[in-house]
Amino acid sequence: MWTDVDVDGRDSTDRIAQMVKSSHHHRQLRVIMLDSVTVAGFNIVDLGRLCDEIHLPVMSVNREKPSEARVKKALANLSDGEEKWRTIENAGKLVEMRVGRTKLYSHVVGMSRENAADIIRISSTRANYPEPLRVAHILAHGLCGGITNTIKS
Repeated sequence: MWTDVDVDGRDSTDRIAQMVKSSHHHRQLRVIMLDSVTVAGFNIVDLGRLCDEIHLPVMSVNREKPSEARVKKALANLSDGEEKWRTIENAGKLVEMRVGRTKLYSHVVGMSRENAADIIRISSTRANYPEPLRVAHILAHGLCGGITNTIKS
């Protein structure tokens, strides 16, 4: 599955939902795992709405804890920055989880934090990071010569 979204746009939730629902694998999926609530700069994924639309739990996983102050400062440069910040806040509390000695940070919607932590631990087989996200990142760069080459601006 793949899709494209606008840089700093507002189409990520709709595009991801459309991608998932139109996939032949939709019935096999049990959770959607994203690398962040932000894609293509500040195109914010509304995790709650995505969960509702695709009828699957959704989680974002960050390697580093995002700086609230830096995110707000960057969003101030966008005309819809306040609305984008509310979408981030609506994703819920950022939860710290551990895989081995590595801290990861996650927003979780549609399942318990305990189940999300189990999914992260179980799927982190080759590194202290979920294998689906690690492989997706490698594939995106390999197929596209760098993920930013596929994003519409």
